[in-house]
Amino acid sequence: MKKKILIIAGGFSKEREISLKTAKGVFNAIKKKYITKICEPNGELIKNLRAFKPNVVFNALHGRYGEDGYIQSILELENIKYTHSGVLSSSIAIDKELSKKIFKKEKILTPQYFKYKFHNSEKKSFLINKIKKKIGFPVVIKPFNEGSSVEVYICNERNILKKLNKLLPYKEIMIEKYIPGREIQVAIMGKRKLGAIELVPKRKFYDYQAKYNIKSKTKHIIPVKIEKKKMKQVLSIALKAHKVIGCRGVTRSDFKYYNNKFYLLEINTQPGMTSLSLVPEIARYNNISFLNLIEWIIKDASTKR
Repeated sequence: MKKKILIIAGGFSKEREISLKTAKGVFNAIKKKYITKICEPNGELIKNLRAFKPNVVFNALHGRYGEDGYIQSILELENIKYTHSGVLSSSIAIDKELSKKIFKKEKILTPQYFKYKFHNSEKKSFLINKIKKKIGFPVVIKPFNEGSSVEVYICNERNILKKLNKLLPYKEIMIEKYIPGREIQVAIMGKRKLGAIELVPKRKFYDYQAKYNIKSKTKHIIPVKIEKKKMKQVLSIALKAHKVIGCRGVTRSDFKYYNNKFYLLEINTQPGMTSLSLVPEIARYNNISFLNLIEWIIKDASTKR
């Protein structure tokens, strides 16, 4: 009898559209082999889970409520096998501050940063002086718990106050030192260093549009033109990050390569599976078809992750 796979997608985060594209890609790949259904994580989720009785839930959610341990907690309570990372590792990875603290403790190089709270009564001129003193311009400002470069801005002294206003709903944000250099992303598949890809965006940086809009014409370079020793190094850093956060399944780590050093920006516990997504592209380069990649993720599913 065919196994039942329930793909949970959509959701409430700003990455809803990408989540649905991931779900569609996964559904089309496995629909002939499994009894497959796509389900939204709405108020009927537990009812739908119990009615469908899936063997495995393929978690295709991105961002908050899907990638932060929330949906994983529900699936653990229902004792249903699910894909990707577990409750704790998901919640740590999406929290940019907490994950950075772990990276630093483990001697993994990551850009300097500090937390900024919007309810601070300090004058904006004080903030500018603080940035100059602590990390220096340019800086990157971003929420602590969004993915896909949602609401991420590169700022200089002239435009930072204007950009800060766009993040007011978040109440507190990260102000991080901007690292120039090459964009290199690494995929990990279980304990395997799957490979790396370099991105050359036409836009200012590899932002949401550069990631998901084909018209942005981001250049994908694979294999990465880098010496073997350096390639081994970045693959090893990505695997180390995957392990120290406690990740499972597939992850993608985002690096900047500057002055012969790799800076880990963040680790993504649920990389996209769209036509422009990087993990399937890296897998394909390593002779792993999209179907085989998805099947490996499904076979890797479990509870207590």
